Amino acid sequence: MCHLFAGIPAEDIEGETRSVRLGGHSTSIRLEAAFWRTLESLAEGQNMSLAKFLTTLHDEVLDLNGEVRNFASHLRCACLVYLERRSQQQSARHAAARIDRLRQEPAEPLPLAS
Repeated sequence: MCHLFAGIPAEDIEGETRSVRLGGHSTSIRLEAAFWRTLESLAEGQNMSLAKFLTTLHDEVLDLNGEVRNFASHLRCACLVYLERRSQQQSARHAAARIDRLRQEPAEPLPLAS
């Protein structure tokens, strides 16, 4: 099992710094490339650009908590929640498809008791 995790491509682990504008201020956020790709997918799923998604999320965290302590960590956790929910949704869809297939199969007659 550890080979799966040990074999993560180096380019996914490399840190990548991006400049963003949050709360009217320019700042930079450093995340691993794998997290940036996940955030781009997340933003796309919300029909937003990545910049708009980051700004919206930052503003919502600020509104809820009164401050944003470590936005990079918050983004990493958001990625984990997104991937976990996506996995759960895929599992539910697969289960529903299996149930549908079972319902479509003709029932085999039960043997008569002697």
